[in-house]
Amino acid sequence: MTRQNPSLTEPQYFILASLMDGPLHGYGIIKAAERATDGRLRIAVGTLYGALERLERAGLLAAGHEEIVDGRARRYYRLTEDGAEALGREALRMQQAAAVVIGRSRDAGAAPA
Repeated sequence: MTRQNPSLTEPQYFILASLMDGPLHGYGIIKAAERATDGRLRIAVGTLYGALERLERAGLLAAGHEEIVDGRARRYYRLTEDGAEALGREALRMQQAAAVVIGRSRDAGAAPA
């Protein structure tokens, strides 16, 4: 990947992936990432909001509307067109990387890890 298109970290990847079906607030993003990974990835609140800020600065997601719930502001985030493109590139990159290992495992007669 070039400097303009760096690889996403795993939390960033699943944060963006969680927004594919529409806007979500922070807690919704955390839960969607947990569901997508069968509980393997648990994004801490501090990690989430730092990542959201970086992804927003990079133009990969955008903060949308806010609502007040129990006296607290709940901000919703949405995937941008650039974010969807970056997510697609990263998915393809990971698929190609996995194919190298899976292909070698099959050629060697070993089961894939």
